[in-house]
Amino acid sequence: MKNKFFILLHLLTVLILYSCNGKDANTNITDASNFVATGTPVTITHPAKGLMQETVTLNAVSAFLLKSFVKANANGYLYKVNIHLGQYVQRGEPLFVITTKEAKAIGNTINQLDTTLKFTGNIIIHAPSSGYITQLNYHAGDYVLDGEPLAAITDNRSFVFLLDLPYELKPYLSQNKNVILFLPDGTQLTGAVGTPLPTVDPTSQTQSYIIHVNANKQIPENLIAKLHWVKQKKMNSISLPKAAVLSDEVQSNFWVMKMIDSVTAIKVPVQPGIENNEAVEIISPAFKTTDTILLTGNYGLPDTAKVLIVNMPGKQ
Repeated sequence: MKNKFFILLHLLTVLILYSCNGKDANTNITDASNFVATGTPVTITHPAKGLMQETVTLNAVSAFLLKSFVKANANGYLYKVNIHLGQYVQRGEPLFVITTKEAKAIGNTINQLDTTLKFTGNIIIHAPSSGYITQLNYHAGDYVLDGEPLAAITDNRSFVFLLDLPYELKPYLSQNKNVILFLPDGTQLTGAVGTPLPTVDPTSQTQSYIIHVNANKQIPENLIAKLHWVKQKKMNSISLPKAAVLSDEVQSNFWVMKMIDSVTAIKVPVQPGIENNEAVEIISPAFKTTDTILLTGNYGLPDTAKVLIVNMPGKQ
């Protein structure tokens, strides 16, 4: 009887010890989970190697450098006006019909003598070039004098874009001879920067340069296009997204947060170089494309920080 009592007591002791050990193990697991979960959530990126450019966005305005004037070639009345403002006309297209007083009088006399002749004496004036009608001075029935301007036509052969280039950007002209113009509707045009106009705006200190383009459609005058003017260009540069590079308030010191293991990031001072809208060149230290750099969640982290890597932005 006494032996059975000791056996039961021994089994009870074993069960109590096992229960306590299991509880401690679960507690340790929970504590470890809490430790990992307290790391700052971050996303990561890797240095990229390739072409880096520093550019300035400039505006260019479409213009017609030449306009053709349609002039009356005799005194008389405008019998017909076949055009209106804004209309596009082709070279050789009939625009006006003029009837002189003399021709009208002679024509009436001749027609009375012989109705089969059908003499009118009308003078047809044709378009000297292709383009848009930008000026129309008279209407049908008006009396005009010989040599008087009747209308103005933009000369399509003189269509260009005018770039107002700040004078301090002139030294970079040699590497910007060929540019791409971005129109408001999304169209892109290739252009060649030509000769400048021999004047500088006294207020903005900009000089107008002529950009010749190959346009396969009609483009109106005074349309503003954008282009990227290259200031610096480097091949095989190491760069990081702008969000990965941090700085102090006066932007005198720059650094990134680099991963040294799966949960630890350290502060690494860097020397930035060329910068554009998306990336910053890293001159030093010499990062590898396999290095892991914090992209978001990096702001305000201490020199050595525990982090928790989550999915990249936009990815599941």
